[in-house]
Amino acid sequence: MTCDVSLTNAKVVLGGNTIFDNVSFDLPRGETMAILGPNGRGKTTMLKAILGTQKLSQGSRLAPKTIGYVPQHQQGSENHSCLDMVLMARAAQLSMFSLPSSKDRKIAYEALEWVRAEKYADRLFGTLSGGERQIVLLARALATGSDVLILDEPASALDLANQDLLLGTLYQLRQQRSHTILFTTHHPQHALYLANKALLMHADDAIAFGDADDVLTEAELTKLYNVPLRRLAVQIDGVQQHAVCPIFGLRELQQLAINPISPIKGNSNGE
Repeated sequence: MTCDVSLTNAKVVLGGNTIFDNVSFDLPRGETMAILGPNGRGKTTMLKAILGTQKLSQGSRLAPKTIGYVPQHQQGSENHSCLDMVLMARAAQLSMFSLPSSKDRKIAYEALEWVRAEKYADRLFGTLSGGERQIVLLARALATGSDVLILDEPASALDLANQDLLLGTLYQLRQQRSHTILFTTHHPQHALYLANKALLMHADDAIAFGDADDVLTEAELTKLYNVPLRRLAVQIDGVQQHAVCPIFGLRELQQLAINPISPIKGNSNGE
C-alpha cells in the first residue's frame, strides 16, 4: 500500500530540550491518524515536523509538497468573505503576480459545497461561530488539492454541537478514503470515532503507535493522562459507538472514604 506520510527515527531538539525522539510511523494513503498526549508534550511540534515547518534534529520525513492544514485558530481575516478565505488556498498553484482564475474560484466553491458550507460563501468569516469557521478552514484545506490533511486540535474550542458538525464532516472523508488525515486531539473518543491509527506521546517520552482500537485502551489512556478512564461500548438505535469517560476526583473520593472529613462546628457562642 502506498504511504503518504511517514517519520523515521525522528527527533526534535529545541533550546537544548528533546521534544520527542526515535519516532517512526508510516501512514498509508487514505488512512486517518490521531496524535494524543498531555499538554506540552510536543504534539504541535510533531505536526510542524510533518508539515516541514519544523526541522528535524535527526531522522527523516516523507510528505507531499502541498498539505491542507487546519490550525486551531485563525487570527485575522474576519472581514474576508468565506469564499475568499477558501480561495486563499489556491495561492500555491499560482505563478508570481497571477490572480485567481475562474477555475480557482470554482474549485474553492466546490470545496465549500463538499463540506456543505456553500451557504456561507458570501458571509464574512468573522460572523461565523467557532464550528462554522473550522468547517470553512477544512474547505480551504481541501481546496489546496492535496491528498493529505493535517488538523491541530480542530475541536478544542467547540461546543458539543459544533464538535459533532466537524467530526461528521471528517468522518465522511475517512469513509471515502480520499484523503490521508492526521489530527491532534485531547479527546480519546474523537480518536476512536475517526482514526484508523493512533500515536500516543506519553509524559515519560515513551511513544505508542498502532491500530487505534488496540492502542487506545483503558490502561494506555489512564497512563497517558494520569487520570482513571473507562472505555464503554454504547449502542443507540442499532449503532454502536465507544465512549471514553474520565473518572475525575477518584483518588480524592477514595481518600475521603478512608479518612472522612469531620464537619466544621461552630464556636461556643453558636456562631
